[in-house]
Amino acid sequence: MNKKNANQLSSHTTGPVDDELRESVTLSTPVRRPIQIPGVHVQPLAPEENTAAETGPLAAHRCGLIAIVGKPNVGKSTLLNALVGQKISITSRKAQTTRHRITGIRTQGQTQFVFVDTPGFQTLHSAALNKSLNKTVLGAVADVDLVLFVVEAGSFQLADAKVLALLKPGVPCLLVANKLDTINRRGDIAPWLREMQERHPFNEFVPMSAKNAKDVQRLFGICEKYLPEQDWFYAEDELTDRSEKFLASEIVREKLFRFTGDELPYTSTVVVEKFEEEKGRTSKRLVRIAATIVVERDGHKAMVIGDKGERLKRIGTEARQELEKLLDAKVFIEIWVKVRSGWADDETRVRSFGYE
Repeated sequence: MNKKNANQLSSHTTGPVDDELRESVTLSTPVRRPIQIPGVHVQPLAPEENTAAETGPLAAHRCGLIAIVGKPNVGKSTLLNALVGQKISITSRKAQTTRHRITGIRTQGQTQFVFVDTPGFQTLHSAALNKSLNKTVLGAVADVDLVLFVVEAGSFQLADAKVLALLKPGVPCLLVANKLDTINRRGDIAPWLREMQERHPFNEFVPMSAKNAKDVQRLFGICEKYLPEQDWFYAEDELTDRSEKFLASEIVREKLFRFTGDELPYTSTVVVEKFEEEKGRTSKRLVRIAATIVVERDGHKAMVIGDKGERLKRIGTEARQELEKLLDAKVFIEIWVKVRSGWADDETRVRSFGYE
């Protein structure tokens, strides 16, 4: 398939568009609809912040919720970070790296895109932690304007099918065939795309790579037409609704997984005990962080600490360096490792560690 045909295929609408979407352009003042997704907090904007207050056809603002769903390790977090333009969701090769609902915000022109990243749907285990993660996925697809179903280009496995079965009829859904850069000849995926359309009435196919800036920008244009006219949910310069304390715990957990590889069970987690800010002597901000890595066995604790504490030191150093860039501050971080046997199968403890 030549480049021209590939472009036509990537933006081809394959299913009927809901009539409400076709009739969404009105001359009335946009009204923000209520949000019913647990964990997604939308605070009313102050009048001086609401740049969408103007009325009339030239000032029509769009805003909507877009869920990013898929099995573990298909690139959902990488895609979210690319869409937001900044790292707000951690990534690693370990399955179930994303454990929380992460809201990413990007405002372009008259449109505000509110992306909701989700954990990969877990089908292998039934521990309390996994049930919590799956509940998060189900909640995210319950009340959105658009779903991005992310799969690896050319692949469809049982885990993909189980996520696809969660999608509700009537909600527009785009098939995002990610990691297109791993396909030698893009024309080879045409038969696969036809098979995918038989599995679900996707509104459009979007073969792409989350690492390709042009592909990401094209995805904005495709998503925009599915979002309703209404006031923006957030201020124009906001990127996420998550706190800096939450982002700090996620960065430490990312480094933990990256430096332990497959040795450490994914049930390990990170809890930030202290996050304090003060004025620095040589910088505008000074942030002091105390974090605890929670593991289930003494052997896991030794694994995290490493020989003479070298691995734990490396985790702390890498986390500090990334946090200083993310927070634009001088960061001091202390990290301890504690054993909490069986925590991942204890619903009370799972909730106490911040899982929904």
